[in-house]
Amino acid sequence: MDYIKVKGHEHLIRDPITNSIINTNMSEYKEYLYRKNFKIEEDQKIQNLENDMNNIKSDLSEIKYLLRNLTNESR
Repeated sequence: MDYIKVKGHEHLIRDPITNSIINTNMSEYKEYLYRKNFKIEEDQKIQNLENDMNNIKSDLSEIKYLLRNLTNESR
């Protein structure tokens, strides 16, 4: 397939069938993948922290409930 070079951009070509632009610079592509994976990992870390915090809140509520019951039974 013959691609068309994009003027003023050394690493960009156009697919004449789909009219899409393709970046042929592999180092830029690898950098994009790195940033994408880093973002996914960061989002997962945040989700894990939120889940941990919710678990801690639930545990704390249960502890408070049990302590209240203990203090009421001892009266």
